[in-house]
Amino acid sequence: MIVISSTKEFRIVDDLMQQIVSKTLKPGAKLPSEYTLAEKYEVPRATVRNALNKLEQRGYIYSEQGKGRFLKEESIQIELHLTGKTSFTEKMKQSEYHLTTEAITCEKISYDDKIYCLLHADRNEEVFKVARLRYIEGKPIAIHQSFVSSSNFPAIAKDGPNIRSMFTYYREHGYQEFDSNKSILSITFPTFYEQELLACNSLVPLIVVESDCIDVESNKVLEHTKILYRSDKFKYDITNI
Repeated sequence: MIVISSTKEFRIVDDLMQQIVSKTLKPGAKLPSEYTLAEKYEVPRATVRNALNKLEQRGYIYSEQGKGRFLKEESIQIELHLTGKTSFTEKMKQSEYHLTTEAITCEKISYDDKIYCLLHADRNEEVFKVARLRYIEGKPIAIHQSFVSSSNFPAIAKDGPNIRSMFTYYREHGYQEFDSNKSILSITFPTFYEQELLACNSLVPLIVVESDCIDVESNKVLEHTKILYRSDKFKYDITNI
């Protein structure tokens, strides 16, 4: 019985997803009631409720008490070049998006072999994580984490809490042209803390982009970067330009 119920539940999810993708259901549209869907699919209302809960957890629909369930408005789709030659702030300005940045934390990290190795940092050096939350059109969409060695930037512990753009900070310290040697892309799911920051739930995948920022003139690694993007808010241009 459980297998049959689960199969019917997934059928409802798949059918509604097809209507969302094909835009048969328009952004902002009210979904049929549980009773109507139960009759249509010839299943108990509990099966319909479970299916709708899955769509809500995935971030496609939302509920309003006493009014029903609605399809979320269409996501903002933003093109990004996943390279380290220009800053996130500069990319957003070029695309004419309204970007705001909130400093989250600046903290010294425990020794991490991978990060220290990438920064060419000695084990006895202090490395700080400078994290910022990015908003586009008022919506949180990305967490930027920059790992920086205090041997390169001695005042990073003091300056970090006020940094909104790392590239601007580097330019203030005499670095002008930047590059990256490679970018690594992976998928993860948000922790509870990340869900709160990004206003998403646990089933919305996050796209993780890891790269290094290198000063072109000296070839010095200035930072290791780890960025968590909401997957439902972006489209990606990964052209290496």
